[in-house]
Amino acid sequence: QVQLVESGGGSVQAGGSLRLSCTVSEYTARRTCVAWFRQAPGKEREGVAVIGLYDGGTIYADSVKFRFTISRDNAKRTVSLQMNSLKPEDTAIYYCATDARFCGLGPRDYNAWGQGTQVTVSS
Repeated sequence: QVQLVESGGGSVQAGGSLRLSCTVSEYTARRTCVAWFRQAPGKEREGVAVIGLYDGGTIYADSVKFRFTISRDNAKRTVSLQMNSLKPEDTAIYYCATDARFCGLGPRDYNAWGQGTQVTVSS
């Protein structure tokens, strides 16, 4: 069973930056994308960004477009999320996920999840 391990969360002031990483235990031909999601207290889990592992195509949520950048290093089986110009509303637990029926930003399409990493942005 695939394992995903997130790292890089922490606390930062508004306007600051953080970089999250997600390491996937193995790549397979069917494992075609990795996505980042986040969930704030009392809110539903929402998609942040997704990247195709083979074609490198990306999709971003409007709320993070031009501030966040998703990238991949297939040699290291790692997908990163560079977060710049952070806002207090970016505070959430961030999860990476794979094994998607459809490589979009819908959490219900993904079947394998990491344990999450906390990101806290103070004003």
